[in-house]
Amino acid sequence: MKLHQLRYLAAVAQSGLNITAAAQKLHTSQPGVSKQIKLLEDELGFQIFVREGRNLTRITPAGQQVIDRAMHILQEAQSIRDLSTELRDEGKGSLSIGTTHTQARYVLPDVIREFRGRYPQVRLNLHQGTSEQIAEMVASDRIDCAIATGSEALFADLTLLPCYRWHRTVIVPRRHPLAGAAKLSLKALAGYPLVTYTFSFTGPSSLHEAFARAGLTPNVAITARDADVIQTYVRLGLGVGIVANMAVDPLDPDLVAIDAAHLFAAHITWIGFRRGTLLRRYMYDFAQLLAPHLERRLVDRAHRSASAQEAAGLFAEVQLPER
Repeated sequence: MKLHQLRYLAAVAQSGLNITAAAQKLHTSQPGVSKQIKLLEDELGFQIFVREGRNLTRITPAGQQVIDRAMHILQEAQSIRDLSTELRDEGKGSLSIGTTHTQARYVLPDVIREFRGRYPQVRLNLHQGTSEQIAEMVASDRIDCAIATGSEALFADLTLLPCYRWHRTVIVPRRHPLAGAAKLSLKALAGYPLVTYTFSFTGPSSLHEAFARAGLTPNVAITARDADVIQTYVRLGLGVGIVANMAVDPLDPDLVAIDAAHLFAAHITWIGFRRGTLLRRYMYDFAQLLAPHLERRLVDRAHRSASAQEAAGLFAEVQLPER
């Protein structure tokens, strides 16, 4: 059994059993991939895949166990390579981050500027999307860490480190009837079309839940991933905006921001690293720039924990800052 055979096996599994796509991903030939998988099956004495003619149709139960172990071995092999790189030059490498548009636009610029000052030779790759899209990036090994809010169930393979809390803010044009409201209510909001973030597909929206508890149904007219897009449609008079408070410019000449912290529960933004992988020094530093309370000792303990619940318990007494 050879490491490159396991790499071929993982590529086929990740390519939907499409050998041609796997070969392209590996920069090798289709016959070469097929031959190495057949050699591996012969050595093991059982089939990893069920075939119809030349096509692979599904993974056998025994084959799934092999693939799961192969993925773990490949991750460990990559960790060894990363360790070698770190020991040779900890100031070089790359860091791929998957995050939401709001975090990328309003939170990360200062963090990335400081990080680049410390590590000018580390290449940063910033990928933006919804929680579901970020989870897909994790599953396909396209990113080293994820930064998101909620949707923890999508990231079972990550060590999730809490960074800060944030609240929702309502935004309206300056001449809107709500602009002069002394204290906003859900009943008042329910009377207007709303423009807010795209909802997750993995569970009930906290926004809908807040209205439901009050016996109300929100009139969600438009959803978008980007707070800037939401603000654009609010300026056009198409609805009342609900965005993260860090996305609001208090000096905006067109819009009025109205605090809604008393209406909706606070959200916790976290940073997640794949459990069991090596965290290089610049990864720790990036996390600490984002959230200074994430000390390396505490992060190490969380990253070695056996479960998400155990990792979360380490931060139970930590007072998270507000954004």
